[in-house]
Amino acid sequence: MVLNLPENADSASQREVLDALPVLVFLERVGRVVYANAEARQTLGLGDEPWTSRQVEDLLWGLFPGTAEPQTLLTGTRHGSPFHATMPTRDGRLLPVEGTYSIVDHELRQAVIVAHPGGRESAPKSRLMDDLLASIPDAVAIVHGNHVIYTNAAFTRLFGYTAEEVSGGTLRDFIVPETRQHENSLMQKSVDRHGVATIETVRKNRNGDLLDVAVLAGPLVIHGEKAGYVLSYRDIGGRRQIEAKLQHDALHDALTGLPNRALFLDRLKLSFNRRARRRDQVCGVLFLDLDRFKEINDTLGHAAGDQLLVAVSERLCSALRPQDTAARLGGDEFAVLVENIFSVADLTIVANRILGEMARPFDLFGRLLNAGASIGAALSAPDHTVPEMLIRDADFAMYRAKQSGGSRFEIFDKNLKIRVNDRQQRERELRQILDNHEFEIWYQPIFRLLGGQLEGFESILHRRRSDGSVESLRPLLPVAEESGLSISLGRETFDSLCRQLCAWSQAQPWSTLSLTLNLSPRQFYHSDMVAQMKRTLAATGADPSRLLIEVDESVLSENPDAALVLLQRLIDCGLRVAVDNFGSALAPLNHLIRMPIDVLKLDPALTVAATSTGRQSAVLKSLVQLGSNLGVQVVAQGIQSMPQLEALRAMGCALGQGDFLSEAMDSSRAFALADQLTRSLSINA
Repeated sequence: MVLNLPENADSASQREVLDALPVLVFLERVGRVVYANAEARQTLGLGDEPWTSRQVEDLLWGLFPGTAEPQTLLTGTRHGSPFHATMPTRDGRLLPVEGTYSIVDHELRQAVIVAHPGGRESAPKSRLMDDLLASIPDAVAIVHGNHVIYTNAAFTRLFGYTAEEVSGGTLRDFIVPETRQHENSLMQKSVDRHGVATIETVRKNRNGDLLDVAVLAGPLVIHGEKAGYVLSYRDIGGRRQIEAKLQHDALHDALTGLPNRALFLDRLKLSFNRRARRRDQVCGVLFLDLDRFKEINDTLGHAAGDQLLVAVSERLCSALRPQDTAARLGGDEFAVLVENIFSVADLTIVANRILGEMARPFDLFGRLLNAGASIGAALSAPDHTVPEMLIRDADFAMYRAKQSGGSRFEIFDKNLKIRVNDRQQRERELRQILDNHEFEIWYQPIFRLLGGQLEGFESILHRRRSDGSVESLRPLLPVAEESGLSISLGRETFDSLCRQLCAWSQAQPWSTLSLTLNLSPRQFYHSDMVAQMKRTLAATGADPSRLLIEVDESVLSENPDAALVLLQRLIDCGLRVAVDNFGSALAPLNHLIRMPIDVLKLDPALTVAATSTGRQSAVLKSLVQLGSNLGVQVVAQGIQSMPQLEALRAMGCALGQGDFLSEAMDSSRAFALADQLTRSLSINA
């Protein structure tokens, strides 16, 4: 039969026929549903209200191609198009249906839609599809038009909404309002252009919490036409946390938590950019280096050194404004970026405040110790075209502060740059000497003043240039100490002395001459110093009792307890110990009682006083007598004249050295002198 659709579908006979059918029937004209039969109204929970102006898409979501055979019950033909769709009910449920869509009148654009819920053939396929989508670990949502027609179990776990709560709604509520318009436009363009869209963004869950998610969107295609979107969501919160931690670790110091060099440079670049817009404000950099970190680290251990660095970082932060940046550049070097200042005076205020913090003692495992700091300050100027130049100038000023005694700050200027450049040139020169092994040991004799016998030699480093000329390395020794090169220099010197001693012992088996090595503060407190000496003694076979280790009086006075431990370790190796330049700083005399000292080498300034009649002469005589009473050999250094020699003899000073007695000489001449004096045992007075 042929069904003629009246204008308003109000023919009583036709309605009775349609209402009697056990299937869902909709009459459609020009894309709008104009009638639904009794089965459709009952199934959907709808009343008898008119159906005009209801779009077909509002009732049938996702006209998926169906598998049922066409059954055009009303038309009597087999030319209907099968479909499989979803219908939203008034109570919020989504009802899967299948059926046929038949054109009744092409000219009037009228059609009949016949459908029934589920179906024996389609139900297993629907359950299979639901099971497949539910097993996907990512949250999945299918949108037809603007309506959600499906969400899987993972969607509920991620966002907290059940499928029933989301069905028929929109996903716009999940998007953060600030990004909603931009994200929708971006995803639509990407899907249209590339067939897929991938973004990492933020979504809200049921509780209003923000979730970091990766969204993958693709088109929902029905009958070859795009009808919506299929979206999957993956929680990337854990990955974001790991990435954030990795980024933080890459830009911050692991020990102190301060920004590292990379982040400091980045912030300094930003400050330079702001300075380009505001010429009235500049920035400054403070370069800070601890004065006693090496000593504390070597004597108390790395744990104490780490605790000191953490404490320094905390004090730095407490001394700065919120807009300023403190950073650890490495080791015991810190930098501070001071922003929005107008002159050097502003930078000076900050530097003084930091010095005040650094002057307070640090509590390191229950011990109060002073570390001190040297600070260099540099103010940004037009000739600072890149941030590294400003840091370099602050570094120049810091070196000047350290050379001036430390625990102070210096402001960079052009003259300072010249001086620091000279110091750096000397450091490069020293490195070249070490790398090319251009240094050699010369020997200054030490004599017994009363008998003239040769007691031994003090080692003095010299440099032999490529042209054969020789000069003392003494002017470069302060540079070696500041740069840390004194460690390797001292190690090689001790090795050479041991080998020289062995060579002379083989040539002069009867000789008991001793060789002296002077240790700088860095060498003395170096953690591997004693162990290295043990290894060298074992490798060379040198007699340690004929090696005398000199330590300056000032080194012992700085930390007597730590010095006592190290001196005892040297003696345990069989080495002998001397205090160099005794009397230069009026060290406590109890050092002579507490410490295992074999030799006392007097400061050259006391030797000059030997011929005077003042208090210094009395002090010199008392020290000589005290050394004799304690069983400690006393050596007068820097003897320059016969009157000094005679005065020292009269005081009972046992040993002496100086240019008047003999200048330093190379190893061949030293051996010849030792061989000669061993035979003659006299000095021509």
